[in-house]
Amino acid sequence: MVESLIAHLRQVNARRQLAQQIGILEDIQAVQRWQCKRLLTTHAHMADQAEYHDAITFFVDELYGPKDFSQRDADLIRVIPKLAKALPNKAMVALNKALMLNALSFELDMAIAQQLNDEPLNRDSYAVAYRTVGRAEDRATQIAIVASLGEQLADVVKIPGIGLIIKLSRRPAKMAGLLALHDFLYRGFSAFKGLGDVSAFIEPVIAAESELNDALLDERVNLTTDNPLPDA
Repeated sequence: MVESLIAHLRQVNARRQLAQQIGILEDIQAVQRWQCKRLLTTHAHMADQAEYHDAITFFVDELYGPKDFSQRDADLIRVIPKLAKALPNKAMVALNKALMLNALSFELDMAIAQQLNDEPLNRDSYAVAYRTVGRAEDRATQIAIVASLGEQLADVVKIPGIGLIIKLSRRPAKMAGLLALHDFLYRGFSAFKGLGDVSAFIEPVIAAESELNDALLDERVNLTTDNPLPDA
């Protein structure tokens, strides 16, 4: 588990450094910002509901967004062996899924940014770039990770005492220079603590994303006249 966590972190950091070196990091961040708007538009009916708002925001901001995660990732590499001893296995599995999703999403975003090649980013250019990049198996994996991660986070918040552990760890985390990591864990816990029926949240999201992905990759769908993406 520890090796897997570190591998995901090193993968995304290597991609980020490469993107910086070849001058496309800002393009990738633009793609990520657009995708965040698209996700919030697609799932606006859920984001507007109090019980789902925090969970939607966590996925968009912490797992898909253009935020600089370098400090959080550096924190993780430093303390993963200790975390593995301190946190329940369910929490480590969820963290592994989150980092796997982050690494895969960055790789796919980088491919789309390269495909756009300085073309103005909008729903039409994004749709064409998405289909051209393809990688249907990776897209299916990405959606599957979101589904399983949602279920796992719902299980984590039910672990007796986990909320108190996270709350009490803030001060020592700050003293150890691990505040970015603590904030990430705390936001994830808080987002799913009051979610209730996780299936009622996850299943509509997965269904909508799967339908959108299928339409974007289906050559029979004319992206000029039947673009399935919303205006974002």
